[in-house]
Amino acid sequence: MENELLKIFDSEGTLKGTASRVEVHQKGLWHETFHCWFLSKEDGRIFIHFQLRSPDKKDFANMLDITAAGHLNSDENVKDGVREIKEELGISLTLNDLIYTGAVPDEIIIDDFIDRELCHVFIYKIPENTTPDYVFMDAEVSDIFKIELPVFEKLWSEELYSSNIKDKLISRANFVPHENSYITFVINSIKQYAL
Repeated sequence: MENELLKIFDSEGTLKGTASRVEVHQKGLWHETFHCWFLSKEDGRIFIHFQLRSPDKKDFANMLDITAAGHLNSDENVKDGVREIKEELGISLTLNDLIYTGAVPDEIIIDDFIDRELCHVFIYKIPENTTPDYVFMDAEVSDIFKIELPVFEKLWSEELYSSNIKDKLISRANFVPHENSYITFVINSIKQYAL
């Protein structure tokens, strides 16, 4: 996994070559990722489904994150990223099931960890009156937390310090620290395509 090759880009999104995943994060090189946010609508309320990252994850263990996401290898394009949904959640979907909302940069820099992603963001609208049969296929995901959109907005902005979800007190500190601009893009996309 650490030696997989990823396409690398400059800050303008121009392809510059390939590098290993380790090198990408050590040097802070821009690379492509696939992000898919699952949404459900229940009694007129929109819920975002967050994965709880496994305690075995190297980065951001036990934190809430995108429903399904992952790196695009150097021999893949955006449509190949849909495999992440099956790998992480055990659910088979096609690109036709998803809504593409666009590409957005996201940087997470903590000490010597530098993650610069060109994120291809998708939404999956779960059909009403159905519940996904999540089956965690690998050691990446340990649970799913369903959070109402306005509650997440307030938690992220820290207008609401914490909320009790699935008998766990959740605050902004429980989420992977994405850039505010990335989260704003996601929230605006949800409001545009899901409401």
